[in-house]
Amino acid sequence: MKIKLTSIMVDDQAKALRFYTEVLGFQKKLDFPVGEYRWITVFSPEGHPDVELALEPNANPAGKAFQAAMFEQGIPVASFESSDLAAEARRLKEAGVVFTQEPADMGAVKTAIFVDTCGNLVQIHQPV
Repeated sequence: MKIKLTSIMVDDQAKALRFYTEVLGFQKKLDFPVGEYRWITVFSPEGHPDVELALEPNANPAGKAFQAAMFEQGIPVASFESSDLAAEARRLKEAGVVFTQEPADMGAVKTAIFVDTCGNLVQIHQPV
């Protein structure tokens, strides 16, 4: 068994696709219509291309409540690994990304948290 696909709820799929590709640097893998929404997946060119992140439309009231509660509590819904957290944070800040937690040492890992512009907090981490 292996992880092939995970998803993140987004309030605007087009905006999310732009953010996750143009700002974060992921690449689009799939994008096709599914009813009134789209099935969109991205992958990291630094990782395994068969591990995808789906940009799910946040159309379910329960999902919206969960997403809002996680954001309000300051809890990231995903974490992505970087080999150089400080450089990655600088690059993202230069691209206009807002951080709610600056890069910080957390024992065996360094972490930072940013807003993905689509209703989520996302963590980036670097093992030390």
